[in-house]
Amino acid sequence: MKNILSLLLITFFTLISCGEDNENDTSQTNITFNFSHTWDGTAVTNADFNDIKFTNENGDKLSIERLRYLISRITFTSNSNEKLVLNGYNLIDVTNNQNLSITSSAFIPQGNYRDLSFTFGFTNEDNSGNYEDLNSASWFVPEMLGGGYHYMQMDGKFINNADEEQGYNYHSIRAADNPGDNPTFPQDTFFNVSLGEVTVTNNAKFNIEMNIAEWFKNPNRWDLNVLNQMLMPNSDAQIKMYENGQNVFSLKSGD
Repeated sequence: MKNILSLLLITFFTLISCGEDNENDTSQTNITFNFSHTWDGTAVTNADFNDIKFTNENGDKLSIERLRYLISRITFTSNSNEKLVLNGYNLIDVTNNQNLSITSSAFIPQGNYRDLSFTFGFTNEDNSGNYEDLNSASWFVPEMLGGGYHYMQMDGKFINNADEEQGYNYHSIRAADNPGDNPTFPQDTFFNVSLGEVTVTNNAKFNIEMNIAEWFKNPNRWDLNVLNQMLMPNSDAQIKMYENGQNVFSLKSGD
């Protein structure tokens, strides 16, 4: 995983629109993004993993054993609707404490922006690429489901209706029907996360939080006894994940 981290940090951010980078211009700065995780307000780190200590909206008791997810195309939108896009992606691996903090190599003009946003997963265009670091991380999706890459992998165990531990695999990908040589795609399941207005100051830091509980909550109350495994070829489940993900992320503060 050290090699993957190095590759991501080297390749993650390249400014692809609106102006030229100028490291000597004091009105421009690089940005640090910090990612944290909670369960309805209680901080979650990998120290909390492998322990059945969480309860979802449905009342299912569960653990988290692995959590990693991909974000791409971090975008600053100016008040005049110009978009500064940071081209690239970041595989955030909570299990191994990797890429929880990332700093852009591109320089962003200081000032007020009407929105800070990013893509959860890959757009369809980006998802058609071939990324050696993601391949090495076993992040790819089988060709029979359309290929490309995962958006998220969350795995663990839960106490089922028979009062026994059972595994679950909450894996988010591009929704696909008709697995095989010619899968079809009922709708896009990557999504844009809008974090709202921000002010970019010198060496700004933005703290982005994922509320893990939301993946099981709203608008679809997730019953792990019904939806626990084999969710990748289940397009209805993928669409439910897409819907539940709309309120997972929030901007906690900017420094």
